Amino acid sequence: MSENISYTTEEISKLLKISKLTVYDLIKKGDLASYRVGKQMRVDASDLEAYKQRSKGNQQSLRDALIVQPDAASTARHSLGARSIVITGQDISLDILGRHIEKYTHALRPLRSNAGSLDSLISMYNGQSDVVSTHLLDGDTGEYNIPYIRKLLVGSSYVVINLLSRKAGLFVQKGNPRNLKGWSDLVQPDLRIINREKGSGARVLLDEQLRLHRISARELLGYEDELTNHLGVAAKVAGGEADVGVGIEKAAAIVNGVDFIPLVSERYDLVIMKNSENSDLINLIIEILKSASFQQELAAISGYDLSQTGNVLYEC
Repeated sequence: MSENISYTTEEISKLLKISKLTVYDLIKKGDLASYRVGKQMRVDASDLEAYKQRSKGNQQSLRDALIVQPDAASTARHSLGARSIVITGQDISLDILGRHIEKYTHALRPLRSNAGSLDSLISMYNGQSDVVSTHLLDGDTGEYNIPYIRKLLVGSSYVVINLLSRKAGLFVQKGNPRNLKGWSDLVQPDLRIINREKGSGARVLLDEQLRLHRISARELLGYEDELTNHLGVAAKVAGGEADVGVGIEKAAAIVNGVDFIPLVSERYDLVIMKNSENSDLINLIIEILKSASFQQELAAISGYDLSQTGNVLYEC
């Protein structure tokens, strides 16, 4: 009987031929009644039919009835127990992603963790995070992220989705007085470096390049001096407390008195475990990443390459 039939949000989107973002918005506004079974949203067949009839009664086409109204979120909210999801990483794009998730559903409550790339993957392995961001270079293959993910999440089922790409390289003092051009120049006499913390993507990038160029960390003055973010490293260089640091182009654009030498294009990816409770989350995040509104917001920030944003790069 129809009263015993219920649908997932994914099934609703297929039945109505609309995006899952629109389904979430209808639920959020209270236009489409729903309930939770464990971590999954469900809609009864009778409630779906009631929504369709109301739409017809308003003499609107089904397509018009499903258009997302930007101001509707402030006037009507569906009462749901929100599931907290932990998103790791430091890039501002992750804060923007969290806001877009909140915009489209109140079933999820994004929480932010500033863990580095390696620590993020370990926290995912231990079940302590839900959406991990990572930018880890494997020097032997030149590939980002996937070699590390395979090793650290062995035996797990997951999906890797591109968030963006960005330039990484060296912060140097204004005018580059030490005439630094690449990794091999880090062995200049009396050159002082400011480092990132163990487990961060920038630290892995430096250590891999030192290994590939056969440079011992003991040769680098200041190698043991660590900071936990790109802006802090750039500020130390700008202030003359260090000659060089490893970081991203965007931080150099923010901090006055520092120049940037781009050396690599790093891929910044998201990792999400594949399981029954994350099915809706994976689909939602992919759709947000590919949406015009999200990409327009990121495009306004300099230093981001969005050519692969939202693409699934690997899954197992």
